[in-house]
Amino acid sequence: MSSGSTPAMPPVRLPSEAELAKEALAAPLFAAAVRLARWAGSGTAGPGGSAGTRVGAGGELLDAGVRDAAAHLGFDGDDEDDAAYASEAWRLAVDTGLVAIAEDEDAEESEDVAVGTAVPAEDAALVTAGSPGDVLDIWLSGFETLLGDAVAPDISDLVERFAESLGDSAEGGDLDLDLDSLDWNPEEELAFLDGVLGNLYLLTALGEGGADRAVPLPALAASVIVPDDMDEPTDDILEEVSEAMMRLDDQFRLLAPIGLVEYQPVDEELIEELDEEGNREGSAEGGPEAETELDAEDVSRYGMVRLTPLGMYGVRARMLDAGLEAPVVGDLADKGADVLLERLPDFPRAVAQAEAEQWLARREPVAAARELLAAARGDDERAPVRRLACQQALLLLGPEAAEALREVLDDPRLGGLARVGLAERGATDVPPPSQELVFWLTVDTIAAQLGGQQGEESEADLRDLVEGVVSQHSGFFDEAWRVDHPATADVLEAMAELHPDRRTAKEARKAAFKARSRAKG
Repeated sequence: MSSGSTPAMPPVRLPSEAELAKEALAAPLFAAAVRLARWAGSGTAGPGGSAGTRVGAGGELLDAGVRDAAAHLGFDGDDEDDAAYASEAWRLAVDTGLVAIAEDEDAEESEDVAVGTAVPAEDAALVTAGSPGDVLDIWLSGFETLLGDAVAPDISDLVERFAESLGDSAEGGDLDLDLDSLDWNPEEELAFLDGVLGNLYLLTALGEGGADRAVPLPALAASVIVPDDMDEPTDDILEEVSEAMMRLDDQFRLLAPIGLVEYQPVDEELIEELDEEGNREGSAEGGPEAETELDAEDVSRYGMVRLTPLGMYGVRARMLDAGLEAPVVGDLADKGADVLLERLPDFPRAVAQAEAEQWLARREPVAAARELLAAARGDDERAPVRRLACQQALLLLGPEAAEALREVLDDPRLGGLARVGLAERGATDVPPPSQELVFWLTVDTIAAQLGGQQGEESEADLRDLVEGVVSQHSGFFDEAWRVDHPATADVLEAMAELHPDRRTAKEARKAAFKARSRAKG
């Protein structure tokens, strides 16, 4: 995975290794490979006298072996698809080291002639006798094998494209296929697929792809092709998205049996419909790239993909190998409260809560609350965001935090937060805040929301907050500019931008100007 193909990732929640290993062993193709590895030792004895399964020069099963393997898996060995599946599972067993091959001495390599004997390798025993981590290591090896298969070219397609490139010169003679002359680069193909998987990982981490929220294939393809600054994709870009969709359709069909993704393929009838329409119109307008807005009922026909928890584990492993930062929930559990509060505001809400829960679980409640409050102090630019993260983390403690909150009631930076926290816990003996503290807490709260703002939904929430503040405090801007807070001017300017009433916005701008003048002099 190229370090330049994927942005820094938010933390994800992964099941335990035991659960992931169980998921790996349930993946159809991996399970079949494990079964065939065990079956390998039951074959006919080779020239050396040891029992095993006779194989060809590349470790492949012979025709009779393919039929026997398919039968062992419960398939019809004479059916072409069943035989192909058995061969694929066998190759996975060989490539992952589940099977060991001993070549016959002085054997001559020829088609359908055995030159070696395959037996279960030591790793095959790790599936049942090893740790969950051992199982996952073997599964990762299989994942890498299938990734290579997914980006490998279709030889028949390459031959056809090569013949087309030669034109009339190819007639009447043999084709000398030169891969270097074709538009196919294995490193670029793998980088593209890594980018797609990275985006799918990111969407899943952000909650846009989950147990019941698969990602439409057109949207996933567009995410790695359409430039971020392009408002309306050009016809060429849309055609590229369409071609990428069909390539990804083949690749996800190949990767699904290893348990990486749950995939609903592109509807075959849809492909025929689009081909027919494209032929009638004689242009690209009939292809899937023309569908800029799809009905909810129709979008699934274009393919839907979801990264499984095992898939998240596999993609994350590739990211880590590439030197990328791909944290998991719980990474901050042994860090100080200063690190926790610095990182939480950048996490999706559900992930931030899960991270805070694990951090708190390792600490005594009152001590944890005191540490969080101490880390929330400060007048730097990120201080308001830390205080908001502190407040949200303290909510997870419930009444246990009350003792620590009472200790900071007189703190000029934490007194407002403490009063809010105690009120949320039902305390009735909390001293009322001064007007100065109310205004300071209001500025601090809006500054925190501005610092952690993410997406249109957060902006809407912030706009509602600003309107609520102005409506609850008559003459708010007459006093707000005097607030001794480093972010006062910035907050007032933001309120001017967010408030829909032009007169109110003008008052906010005047107050911001006064706040800046006051700060300078």
